Amino acid sequence: MATTIPITKRGAEKLREELHRLKTVDRPWVINAISEARAQGDLSENAEYEVAKDRQGFIEGRIQEVEGKLSAAQVIDPTELDAGGKVVFGSTVELEEEESGEAVKYQIVGEDEADLKLGLINISSPIARALIGKEEGDTAEVQAPGGLKRYEIVAVRYL
Repeated sequence: MATTIPITKRGAEKLREELHRLKTVDRPWVINAISEARAQGDLSENAEYEVAKDRQGFIEGRIQEVEGKLSAAQVIDPTELDAGGKVVFGSTVELEEEESGEAVKYQIVGEDEADLKLGLINISSPIARALIGKEEGDTAEVQAPGGLKRYEIVAVRYL
């Protein structure tokens, strides 16, 4: 039985867009570049040909990777979640670090969507694992590189 990979609706759409671009823009471009390089003659000393072939290998590999991820994806729409106020995959959590009082907001997403600068944290990250299952008002302890941090969960939303 194949394992499923949780991904938000937004994340799945981004993967579909990337796959479309790879197939309709990047693949035809590299095929054309290979044709042009072949037309230049001797392939054994043709750097453009080698670069184009390498690029083609990367594109084809990425197409397979994205198709595999999409076929294994379990798409979750956070707006349709009914988790009773608990922190679950896809939820957006507002936290306050107890020691400093610093407020942060994260959405728990899949591996391919994670981007800390945008507040998107990987479901398997230490902070996400510490938050899962907790509710507003609870405290989560996270072993961070700088030591143990305690966060109070201020709000849990399904956006």
